[in-house]
Amino acid sequence: MFQKILRLILKFIPRPILIKLSLVLRWFSSIILRGNNKHCPVCKKSFRKFLPYGYNKQTYRTQALCPNCLSLERHRLIWNILEREFDFFDNKLSILHVAPEQCFYKRFRKIHGRKYTTADIVSPLADVLLDIQKIPFKAESFDMIICNHVLEHVDNDIQAMSEIHRVLKNKGRAILQVPMDNSLEKTYEDKSITSEKEREIHFLQKDHVRLYGVDYKKRLESVGFTVHDSFYVNENLSDIAEEQSLPRNEIFYFISKNEK
Repeated sequence: MFQKILRLILKFIPRPILIKLSLVLRWFSSIILRGNNKHCPVCKKSFRKFLPYGYNKQTYRTQALCPNCLSLERHRLIWNILEREFDFFDNKLSILHVAPEQCFYKRFRKIHGRKYTTADIVSPLADVLLDIQKIPFKAESFDMIICNHVLEHVDNDIQAMSEIHRVLKNKGRAILQVPMDNSLEKTYEDKSITSEKEREIHFLQKDHVRLYGVDYKKRLESVGFTVHDSFYVNENLSDIAEEQSLPRNEIFYFISKNEK
């Protein structure tokens, strides 16, 4: 019953409203789930368990959502990588954060201040409203661009990648994770699939327009990025993967501009 209610909430309540509601409701779940079985590296709190999350049967997971900061598995992975592989927490960087995640944006702004810019096409969290297929910033404006789980919504993802490459500084870094099916050699697209019901069946979610395969790296490289891919959790975080509910099968893409 809880799974069905959760899926209905995620499916029918608009994202901006969900964001506002979560601010009110999260304190309750964080209290009743206090414990030590699960730990969130983002908010540094521990719980008896994480909450389930997913829009449908295909995407539903049982130990996914942090009750306090609302981080998901991919967010906790990114946080670990920012701590271990980047100078993100030690230096103020000029950052463009597209579709800023609720668990991140206040923490990132506290670190990087006015150099941190959030952007989205609709989000109430964003400083700037924009379409990433035509980014209104001059070339080489940012040290880092963060744009997670966005490209699967965009009609022309190659154009969006090109724009991200354009506004990223030389030797800048980008974090551009997407939902993927690792069994697909080639990204699955079909422009004739337009109904929400069919898109959910074929692309996992009603507002997705493609399902990425392992050729995602080549798509990024085609616009000029240097890309190194890694099953980072299995290679580097296996000792904390269970405690933090990290995504073992997710490929992480280390993306840079003009840096071999």
